[in-house]
Amino acid sequence: MSVRTLFASLILMLVTNTTSLADEMTTFVKDGVAIRGADAVAYFTEGAYVSGTPEFTTTYDDVTWQFSSAENRDLFATNPEKYAPQFGGHCAVGAARGRKVSSLPNMWRILDGRLYLAYSPGLQKDFDADPKGIIAKATENWATVKFKNLAM
Repeated sequence: MSVRTLFASLILMLVTNTTSLADEMTTFVKDGVAIRGADAVAYFTEGAYVSGTPEFTTTYDDVTWQFSSAENRDLFATNPEKYAPQFGGHCAVGAARGRKVSSLPNMWRILDGRLYLAYSPGLQKDFDADPKGIIAKATENWATVKFKNLAM
């Protein structure tokens, strides 16, 4: 194998591995699944936090997502951008404040057809006080925040 071929192979391996790491870095993953295993579709269809199960999973952005039913899994797989939480499932208020913060699946809101998660009741209250302002600031910050290490 030539040095040029070896170098090209090494670059390809690094790019492939970096992409995979970036996907887990930008999506909140706990115990190997996105958003602590919550069923992202149930927030929309049931208006509630519902735990997913390993029986019903799909992969989106190289991350495993769990669902409470095959129907919810299939809805998500058909249109993941509709159901996946904003800011990779990290806390919207944390992103607005320039930090990458995990979230709890029972701290959530849907606004304008988008799912937003929070880390705590206090941060949920902050979100509720100014949701449009929080979303605007989090959206502005997310391009840099998403590659930071998890703060909490």
